[in-house]
Amino acid sequence: MTTTTFRIWRGTGNEGSWEEYPVEISEGMVVLDAIHAIQAKHASDLAVRWNCKAGKCGSCSAEINGNPRLMCMTRMETIDTSQPVTVEPLRAFPRVRDLVTDVSVNFRMKKSVTPFTPRKPDAADGTWRMKQEDVDRVQEFRKCIECFLCQNVCHVLRDHHKQDEFIGPRHFVYTAALEMHPLDTADRVSDLKKTQGIGYCNITKCCTVACPEHIKITDNAIIPLKERVVDEFYDPLTKLFRIFKPRKKTEA
Repeated sequence: MTTTTFRIWRGTGNEGSWEEYPVEISEGMVVLDAIHAIQAKHASDLAVRWNCKAGKCGSCSAEINGNPRLMCMTRMETIDTSQPVTVEPLRAFPRVRDLVTDVSVNFRMKKSVTPFTPRKPDAADGTWRMKQEDVDRVQEFRKCIECFLCQNVCHVLRDHHKQDEFIGPRHFVYTAALEMHPLDTADRVSDLKKTQGIGYCNITKCCTVACPEHIKITDNAIIPLKERVVDEFYDPLTKLFRIFKPRKKTEA
């Protein structure tokens, strides 16, 4: 075993300080194991949010040496321990206590997205028929674990604080999953432009880099949604076409 120093942000709200704790590191440990060791031996009141410890609940998001990651999926062997390992709460959300942040704004954002609105069943038994390629297209988006790391690194939310005007990459993924679903009939393009702020995104791909599920957020969700907005509001030929023909939902 080796001993590594952890530098943990402790405090309530914006009032707090850095505290250092020694942790004995054994083979196979992840950062969340180290946090639990600190709770057990040094600071039983250290607040941290976690649940599955398997990279599927998204609860243990934090900034480790300045990098937004899941603590349960960050192995100690991948971290430089020659200097104290810093662990702090996500920077884009209000701090509650120690490593816990208030991410409830994300759930309010999600409510602004028009829910799944399926077409009528097209078979006599009350079911639907879909092409496998259409089903496959939206499967990627269903991998999202709502860890909100993508929201945390998005400069529109993190630096410019546009939470009231911009729903962020996680919810663009959710919108794409609905917009591209072969059974959905709702139109969300107008909301994307007028109230959900997709125009603020300048496709830096930082959200894609941060995603622990390796969802291609920018390429497969945000850019296709931007294209739909352009087609709807800025393409002169499309505007002319719709003068003479009522708009139907844009195909994927």
